[in-house]
Amino acid sequence: MVQIIQWLDQHNINAVNAIGTIAILLLALIIIPILTRFLRLWLVYLQSHLSLTDQANFMINRVTTAVLWTLTVFIVLSVWGISLGGVWAVLVSAITIVGVGFIATWAMISNFTASFFLALWRPFQVGQTVEILPENLKGRVVDRNLMFTTLGEEGGCMLQIPNNLFFQKMFRVSGEPVAASRRTS
Repeated sequence: MVQIIQWLDQHNINAVNAIGTIAILLLALIIIPILTRFLRLWLVYLQSHLSLTDQANFMINRVTTAVLWTLTVFIVLSVWGISLGGVWAVLVSAITIVGVGFIATWAMISNFTASFFLALWRPFQVGQTVEILPENLKGRVVDRNLMFTTLGEEGGCMLQIPNNLFFQKMFRVSGEPVAASRRTS
């Protein structure tokens, strides 16, 4: 026992916190299965009275078990001096970063894919006039890249239209495309 305490001291681990953590985890390993068993039996009893499906009972049991284990983790973290506020701040920050990353990635992948299909199906070509309905965005196709199709308006302004918009909106094409020899010069 003395060797264990010396090892814990060498690694800056408080023996009281370590023993408390072990006790909490052992208690959770005993109590949580008992509670989930009682919950399962209670849900089976209520199933006929509330018209619950087996799948609903299963989900309620799973969510309750997850909540109990999450509470156990929060209790262990508080034993080690980590506040719930700090954990919450880190969790919300991580979720926000992941959410923004997914939105940005979705927009890019959507435009790349749309660019591929626009090149494959060629609904319009450089030089033709495209009008996006009902927004009435209209201009001559000047360029198309992986993200945008550039339309030149009559007044000289350029419109950058995301490629995926051509799969979400109706558009009208008119005019003749620029000849291949004129595009290369």
